[in-house]
Amino acid sequence: MARKTVRIAMNGVTGRMGYRQHLVRSILAIREQGGVALGDGDLLWPEPVLVGRRQHALKALAEQHGLEHWSTDLDAVLADPTIDIYFDAQVTSAREAAVRKAIAAGKHIYCEKPTATDLEGALELARLARAAGVKHGVVQDKIFLPGLLKLKRLIDGGFFGRILSIRGEFGYWVFEGDWQPAQRPSWNYRAEDGGGIVVDMFPHWEYVLHELFGPVRSVQAQVTTHIPRRWDERGEAYEATADDSAYGIFRLDGGAVAQINSSWAVRVNRDELVEFQVDGVEGSAVAGLRRCRVQHRAATPKPVWNPDLPTPEPFRDQWQEVPDNGEFDNGFKTQWELFLRHVALDAPWSWDLLAGARGVQLAELGLRSSAEGRRFEVPELTL
Repeated sequence: MARKTVRIAMNGVTGRMGYRQHLVRSILAIREQGGVALGDGDLLWPEPVLVGRRQHALKALAEQHGLEHWSTDLDAVLADPTIDIYFDAQVTSAREAAVRKAIAAGKHIYCEKPTATDLEGALELARLARAAGVKHGVVQDKIFLPGLLKLKRLIDGGFFGRILSIRGEFGYWVFEGDWQPAQRPSWNYRAEDGGGIVVDMFPHWEYVLHELFGPVRSVQAQVTTHIPRRWDERGEAYEATADDSAYGIFRLDGGAVAQINSSWAVRVNRDELVEFQVDGVEGSAVAGLRRCRVQHRAATPKPVWNPDLPTPEPFRDQWQEVPDNGEFDNGFKTQWELFLRHVALDAPWSWDLLAGARGVQLAELGLRSSAEGRRFEVPELTL
């Protein structure tokens, strides 16, 4: 058995998502399990090189996790011929320029979404990566969640028959930051820094809908900022210039309609922070982060509307739990392993920078739809 090392420049790991999900729960977790099995007895061993602007934070992370390599000089790291992959989890506004540099340096690319602040920038990254012949991928973690994997199993098994509609609810109350600290960084609420729930969540909804139900063909959205004043990490008040809530209607290839509400100004009255109800001719399902429940056509109750009497039907009790039927790993880690196999073995991979551009496109059209008060068709993207 041989161990092959792959060196990964990880930019943005001092941020919440980059640190928790990508460094600790993905790359370090892969190292703890001994690497990625390549199928021939060999193992791929990821070696992270931490990159960022804050020297003290990088040094502290490296010491905490026993890592040797870190740097505040991105150009020097990209010039290092031993670096194989560049990963980016920076703020959105900084991502495009850094990924361009990494492509020019001949590094394979794996990055968070959105990949750029506008569609043209996202498409240009995909074009540059293709021309350079480097492998490239975009994080699309939601499709690896246990609840959505169960939902995919139902779809592939024909449980729904013809799918009619999808209704999604996502969000929670993000504290304003005055009397209780906010759970999200303040840049999320400043448009000038790349913030906003549309640019954050519509790329997620694009790949979830595309992977499970089919391409999005049109979008109509209402976008708003419910909480106009917030307080930042230093306790200073600022104007929220980015949207914190979006209400979208998406027509899918084949005719199904998806309605998805996304909000950082909603209090949770559902079992999980995100839930999708899928209704088909033969059955329905409600899928969240981990759970998935179903109701078949033959077991559907027959409620009668009567506003004068209490409803006797225990509706939630009439759904059946979909079993796990297997072990579910962290979704970010699962996709990292797939990408590393793609780099090492040229294993099949479909979540590339063009897929990332589709997410940017949907966010851009969603914002235009709200601003102009009309529905937009979603053109198919090609390079």
